[in-house]
Amino acid sequence: MTDRIAIHTDGLTKHYGDVRALVDLDLDVRAGEVFGFLGPNGAGKTTMIRTILDEIRPTSGRASILGMDTRNKSVEIRSHIGYMPGDLAMYPNLTGRDTLTYFANLRGGVDWSYVEKLADRLDADLSKKVGDLSSGNRQKVGLIQAFMNRPDVLIMDEPSSGLDPLIQREFQTMMRDVATEGRTVFLSSHTLSEVQRVADRVGIIRHGRLIALEAVASLRSKAIRRVDLYFDAPVDESVFVGLPGVREVTGTNHHVVLSFDGRMETLLRVATDRYSLVDITTQEADLEEIFLTYYRDEEVSA
Repeated sequence: MTDRIAIHTDGLTKHYGDVRALVDLDLDVRAGEVFGFLGPNGAGKTTMIRTILDEIRPTSGRASILGMDTRNKSVEIRSHIGYMPGDLAMYPNLTGRDTLTYFANLRGGVDWSYVEKLADRLDADLSKKVGDLSSGNRQKVGLIQAFMNRPDVLIMDEPSSGLDPLIQREFQTMMRDVATEGRTVFLSSHTLSEVQRVADRVGIIRHGRLIALEAVASLRSKAIRRVDLYFDAPVDESVFVGLPGVREVTGTNHHVVLSFDGRMETLLRVATDRYSLVDITTQEADLEEIFLTYYRDEEVSA
């Protein structure tokens, strides 16, 4: 990773009438990194992408990609980027190969041996008509078109939708390969787990405002888990109240549910000290819970 800036925004703002879809976005994405852009649906992620791609014009502010102004140099920028939209649409009567040929011709040609390699990595069947493909297999064709010109900047909006777990893992490896080569990935998603696996840094957007910008390791330390404890007898859930890392506790007979971001050994020590623990399950809290827990103050003051 270098200090060279691949994507820069300065006060980028977009209003739709009274709706403030994007508000004063200041952001630098470095060359050679996978940058995760996180937020729930409707937070402003797609508006930001469409604005920096000059598909829509900002109400105020400016942006640049690879040092080029996104409004004045939008055509030149297109030769340096790959884009995977969230609302991917393709001609249903064209095969996957025909579709990629169409996009390749728009770009002035691509290395077809590289296209075949991408298709192999994603296990994509390019011989079938797009309209006959499942959503996941259509998504593979879209990913290939985004990667196939070896862009300096990859911009992707919810790209792994519909992909099976094995293909998701290969896709994540492909994104890391891009960053290793010094190129940039801008990955927009509402799925925290997806971004955590691959991104170097993340920006979190809520109601059009960037409310956090940090390394993934820092974000992980803030993630709250849901912990379900199952006992062989009814439990007084109050014994867990006040423990380090315990934020919420609810209990029903043999079952206790915690919102927890502390050390598991502390929790288990208390759980097994007075009761017989039968089972335990944990799951990552969703992105909305993390926002509500850690960024409520920022949202109120915004």
